[in-house]
Amino acid sequence: MYAERHVVTLTTDSNGDATGFTPVVRGRVAAIHYVKADFADGVDVTVTAVQTGETIWSEANVNASAVRAPRQAAHKTDGAAALYAAAGEPVLEPIVLAEDLVKIVVANGGDTKTGTFHVVIA
Repeated sequence: MYAERHVVTLTTDSNGDATGFTPVVRGRVAAIHYVKADFADGVDVTVTAVQTGETIWSEANVNASAVRAPRQAAHKTDGAAALYAAAGEPVLEPIVLAEDLVKIVVANGGDTKTGTFHVVIA
């Protein structure tokens, strides 16, 4: 299996906000690695697909480096949620992007602070 890594380093403005983008990607979002440099504790992270606005990762109050492997709920052909029979928990599937950019937005990161995101597409 082929995988690609896109590294996006963000530096916040005086309000603690920053936005960055990957190049165009094609494939499954395997993982997002957040590598904390000096963002303030409590940074809010929102990662979305530009074309669809689909949320890939959204988490508030992140204090340390983290790795997330985002998944989305699967659905049956009639639109109903696909569930595991025994526990009734949702079936999760990888998020697939086709000819899309990944947008990374941080808030509450502190004045002129830096952090890096590694977006792994497989």
